[in-house]
Amino acid sequence: MASNRPAPEASAPAHFGPGSRLTGTDHSNGEASRDWEEWNPTADSIRPVRGKHRVAKQRNALARSSTVLGVGVIAAVGAGGIASAQDKPAVSISLPDAISDSFPDAKSLPGVGSFMSDGDKKNDETPSPLTTAALTAADAQQGTTDSGEALRARILQQAEQQQAEADAAQKASAETAAAEKAAAEAKKQQTDAEEKAAEAKRKAKEAAEARAEKERLEKLAASFSLPTSSYTLTSTYGQTGSMWSSGQHTGLDFAAPTGTPTKAVHSGTVKSAGWSGSYGYRVVLELEDGTEIWYAHLSSMTVGAGQKVTTGETIGRVGATGNVTGPHLHLEVHTAGGSGIDPLSWLRSKGLTP
Repeated sequence: MASNRPAPEASAPAHFGPGSRLTGTDHSNGEASRDWEEWNPTADSIRPVRGKHRVAKQRNALARSSTVLGVGVIAAVGAGGIASAQDKPAVSISLPDAISDSFPDAKSLPGVGSFMSDGDKKNDETPSPLTTAALTAADAQQGTTDSGEALRARILQQAEQQQAEADAAQKASAETAAAEKAAAEAKKQQTDAEEKAAEAKRKAKEAAEARAEKERLEKLAASFSLPTSSYTLTSTYGQTGSMWSSGQHTGLDFAAPTGTPTKAVHSGTVKSAGWSGSYGYRVVLELEDGTEIWYAHLSSMTVGAGQKVTTGETIGRVGATGNVTGPHLHLEVHTAGGSGIDPLSWLRSKGLTP
């Protein structure tokens, strides 16, 4: 039986690597020869492999996702860390000449050349875009080149402004309270002063009225006189009892010895003089204003009806005539209309003190 004969293996030149392939024919050795060239696999030349290799592919995808996530984290914290990294010494990085020679000029790159300075200035003197992102025109005018310092300055300025506003509000409140207290104190002092002035005015008015009344009474006393002397007041006006026919006393009794002179209390005209029942001998003296003064229980009379008398002139003498229990002068005062009033009050109104 014939068996399958293995094909001869062609050996590749020693300088060809595993990624080379054979092309052409070598006629020197009498066999078909092959030319080797570099072969790079692509997605179209490789069929998808099923099975356990799929897990490795998913792991590669996860690895790529982790790489993207790491880049995002670095970008998020870069703004905070790059400012502090500027204070650290620079780390030199060397690249092969073949690679560094192919790099483009940094000034020609969009968005980069504007951050680079001309002349002999060093690159580290130009602020990083991340550190100057939050700077304002006011910060630039103040010479601030770091966003962190600018933020700190603004926070301190805001805190100082708030504290100043709080201090101003507290000061205004204290000034308002002090002003209100001063106003209340001034108002109280003004009220007290007004009350004192009103009290002083009232007392002065009362004193003036008292002086005027005293002067008036002194003048009246000069023109009025008590009806008798050496007496004792025994019965007053309005007393009640069975001794009086009307049930109450209608005059003022001056108890005095019989024969004690009775006098005209003021200038006037004798309206009547004679016997009057329970009054005994009675003299009625009419004053200029129509007031009548009755003198009763007299032992004798020295004037007659129609006679003019003056203040203090004797018009009779104390006696016990009529309805009496002892010698005394019974004095009554009647108004011009005929009503009887209290003789004691009337005498006092004329400046007399019985």
